[in-house]
Amino acid sequence: MTSRLHTVAVTLIVLVALLCAAMPWLKTPVLLALSNGLAVLGVIVLIRAGQVSFGHAMYACLSGYTVAFVGRAWHLDALLQIAIGTIGAAVAGALIGLFMVRYRGIFFGMLNLAFSMVLFSVLGKFGGVTGGTDGLRFDRPSFGFVHLEREGFETALLALALGLAVVAGWLVQRYFASVDGQALAAIKSNETRLEYLGISAKRVFWGGYVLSAALCGLGGSVFALTQGLVTPEMGYWVRSGEIVFIAILGGSGHALGAFIGAFVFEFIKLYAAALLTGAWQLALGLILIVMVFAAPRGLFGLVEPMLGGRAARRAGDARSTGETA
Repeated sequence: MTSRLHTVAVTLIVLVALLCAAMPWLKTPVLLALSNGLAVLGVIVLIRAGQVSFGHAMYACLSGYTVAFVGRAWHLDALLQIAIGTIGAAVAGALIGLFMVRYRGIFFGMLNLAFSMVLFSVLGKFGGVTGGTDGLRFDRPSFGFVHLEREGFETALLALALGLAVVAGWLVQRYFASVDGQALAAIKSNETRLEYLGISAKRVFWGGYVLSAALCGLGGSVFALTQGLVTPEMGYWVRSGEIVFIAILGGSGHALGAFIGAFVFEFIKLYAAALLTGAWQLALGLILIVMVFAAPRGLFGLVEPMLGGRAARRAGDARSTGETA
């Protein structure tokens, strides 16, 4: 199954690159989808532990504002801005995570939401520093210390985002297969047993939480550079809801599901907004309802048996039998 997944991933990357070369207007929606996919990867890490955050867009927002601040103050290269934004989100996640690892279930989800709404309020109120509800606009930076025109910059950023998506997806899958990743999954199934084995559930969960924040920050950095503008709406609860929506839509069983869901979400949103002005949320809501009933494991769950052949189908049947029992 792994080899087939690699083939599918490479095929999708080549297809996206060819489509963007043939239709340059696709670059922006593809960049937005990739930035969403990176953020969704972070939420999938938490879902692995059986936890859902309703406020994780705050890390994408923090990263985006970090990119804007360093871009306006020091005019750093885009690569440095992405790195600093991601590190800033990871540091914030490490600090908030020290508090969050004590909670589970609805308390965990709502406390994340509370933190995100505090950030949203601060960004909106301190307009002299943050630009208020209008946000902050910043100039297009150099890329690899080379100043590019808009089209060239978008092409370079797209290539970088595709590379980051591949590397991040591969690292997340490696993390899931590692000792810490298996321990993180054990928090969902039996946290007490994990403690009996001498493994600190809080330490494991803190590591997953920091990784989650860093991935959301990486997505936020790419999003900010794509737009050239950051606003408090990046950290609003609706944005966090969209990230969770995409995670459910794509499926949390594999990192590839994050990007499948992100692309489907972005293009449905794009066309639904054009065809159903003012009612595109209805279309997305109906799709989510259908997915929950028809494909509870998300879009990746639908294609996984085809990728894995008979072995994957037998494993799926075994899981279904176990769930029924």
